[in-house]
Amino acid sequence: MPARRLFAASSAALLSGLGLALSTPAAAHASVQPAAAGVTDFSLGRLGATTGGLLGLAALVIAVLALTRPASRLGIATGSLGATAAVVAGLVAMALGALVASTADGGLGTGNGLGGAYVALLLGLAGAALGSRALTRSRRTG
Repeated sequence: MPARRLFAASSAALLSGLGLALSTPAAAHASVQPAAAGVTDFSLGRLGATTGGLLGLAALVIAVLALTRPASRLGIATGSLGATAAVVAGLVAMALGALVASTADGGLGTGNGLGGAYVALLLGLAGAALGSRALTRSRRTG
């Protein structure tokens, strides 16, 4: 996946999440204050943010392994498996993070997974960027 397509796909995912966030009427949120979730409650927002964060972390680890150990199974010397997996996992993590961030009621600390969504966005972006770099390197050497 060329870097141009990667950036286009990631910006499209971020803009679609922003569009979803802006499409909800502000008056509906101003009249109803959401109750904060308890510490032990595990809502769908927290589940989505946790899944996105773990997927972004996996993308980052796979991308670093593909770049630093080229002769390994996930490395770029044996093909582009690790680099492709890192790019795909990073993009999915970014999409999950954008979805949770755009649908979260309330701000940080309310238990809706908004903080985890931001972490998923950052880790997914880093994993996809490093995976794209590894993919570019594997195509140059192969």
